[in-house]
Amino acid sequence: MTARHPRTPAPLLVIGQRFLTQLLIGQRPRRTGSLWPSFHSRWPRWKWVSFLFILPRRRRSPRPQSGMKVRPVLSDPEKQRGRSAAVAIAALVIAAGIPLWWKTTETYRAWLPAARIGELEALQLELRVEVEVVFARGTLSPEQQKKVPASRMREQTYESCCKSKSLCLVEADHALHTLTETSCGSVVIYIIPEASALLPQDMRVYVGRSRTALLRSQVASVVGAGLPEVLAALDPQMEQVLQTMSFNHQDVTAALTDRLRPGLSTRDSLADSMRAFKSSPGYEITFSLLNPDPKHHQLHWDVEAALDAYIYPLLHKMAPVANFSVDSQILYYAVLGVNPRYDASASAYTLSADSLAHVINPVEARLGSNAASSNPVLNFLLYVPDSLHSPLIIRNDQKQEVASNAFHSPRWGGIMVYNVDGAYGNDTQFPVDIAIDMSRVMGVFLSQLRLMLGFQQTGAPPGFVLEAAGREGVAEWELDRLLWSRSVENVATASASITSLAQLLDQIANIVINDNIAQQVASAVTALQAAVAELEAGNLALALEHSREAISASERAFFDPSLLHLLYFPDDQKFAIYIPLFLPMCVPILLSLLKIFREVQQHRAEKRAKRD
Repeated sequence: MTARHPRTPAPLLVIGQRFLTQLLIGQRPRRTGSLWPSFHSRWPRWKWVSFLFILPRRRRSPRPQSGMKVRPVLSDPEKQRGRSAAVAIAALVIAAGIPLWWKTTETYRAWLPAARIGELEALQLELRVEVEVVFARGTLSPEQQKKVPASRMREQTYESCCKSKSLCLVEADHALHTLTETSCGSVVIYIIPEASALLPQDMRVYVGRSRTALLRSQVASVVGAGLPEVLAALDPQMEQVLQTMSFNHQDVTAALTDRLRPGLSTRDSLADSMRAFKSSPGYEITFSLLNPDPKHHQLHWDVEAALDAYIYPLLHKMAPVANFSVDSQILYYAVLGVNPRYDASASAYTLSADSLAHVINPVEARLGSNAASSNPVLNFLLYVPDSLHSPLIIRNDQKQEVASNAFHSPRWGGIMVYNVDGAYGNDTQFPVDIAIDMSRVMGVFLSQLRLMLGFQQTGAPPGFVLEAAGREGVAEWELDRLLWSRSVENVATASASITSLAQLLDQIANIVINDNIAQQVASAVTALQAAVAELEAGNLALALEHSREAISASERAFFDPSLLHLLYFPDDQKFAIYIPLFLPMCVPILLSLLKIFREVQQHRAEKRAKRD
């Protein structure tokens, strides 16, 4: 039995108890040291009492000897309780904490048709044109007519009272157009005998304003000749007709310029594609009259009547392609940014081809644009020079005078200079009233508008005659050519946008894909597949409609504001946020699990040792 030493009270507490007894009975304490008078004189009695009662009673414990380690000894139930708590916390963090954090911080990405989008990268277009060949009486023999597949007989006789061949051809084209119902994108070729007087002798093919063409057969109708020989002889001529009235390799190349390598596109197709505006759901057309000096002349133009007569018929034909908005304005004190040079030989001021590029910038600042619309703007400017710079002529690169006295800028518009030098004289009183001939002006603007919209200049092969478009501004077969080009361009642009968007979303996993974006992508892919199917079937109108839906949906999905990568944290910023949050919490849990693992291993080792 170990004898315990009595605890020694603290010296300060003993002294305090002695002083407290003397102070409470009213006696003056004895001096126990040299410091007492100073302390007693400075401190009142009540302060000594409060000080003594506040002092804690400390218990002195024996100091450990040097070299000894003091470790708290825990009982087995306490150890088991600590292990269970550590394991429970770790299980709670792994089973509930991590899944909850992962679910609440994950990026929402709606499902996209990746397999269907991958098929667009190897998309191959197959364009099919519906061609109807009609043989006139006397072209084939009765035996050859019986061998023509899917033949049907139809006769119509009309009397012509035309005084000229050109009028007779226009009338015949109109009569043949009413005879056969043609759909959008189709071509009807009428084969007439070689000895027919309907076409002049030097004319092989006549292409009218509709989707019909007259082709003179150069194969004599011989009884012994077979139908395959006759059709083989007509194939090259009909192929030329189709390339003229429908799409050709140059049109398709111009539509696919953005997706072809520079070496695969010809110079002409590249120039045509750079001149015309790209396909868009709508266009803004602005006609501006520039009056540099209202003190010299007052300009009058009947623009509304001119638009009704020349521009609106063309835009009405172009309604399946896009929506158009037309407005007009008059700008006063609007001058050109280039000072024209006076040419004494021509007695006129001139603008060279090199200076035309500097004319647009100063004027464009005053034109204004519809800021609320994202559609392309086509500008057509009519400039009337003042009396000090009149007449003003434009010269081309060969220093020759331009007949129309106008020029155009690719994907911008055109400018025409309207000279009125005959209205000025020595005794002229200013301002001079000038009425502008709108038929002359609109003829130039209409041709420039056709180029801006994508109507390419069709070069007629030898022996071909192409009828003028007339007051509508475009023939039906010219519109079909544009629809073929627009359909192919829309399909190519929409497929490029969808595939680029899919690649971007695959590379950047932090971008949120909303349900709206997924719906737009799915709609674009469905419309693309429908457009390709309609092109293969030859249904041009439906193919154009589906291609417009595809490009509209693809553009909305590609430029959606929620796809901006800058709105989300990159990976390095995520680590900078989560490491200070999770590291202090995970380190104790990991160390506790590691300690439990070591204790379990040690316990197993002890059991093995006892067994051995």
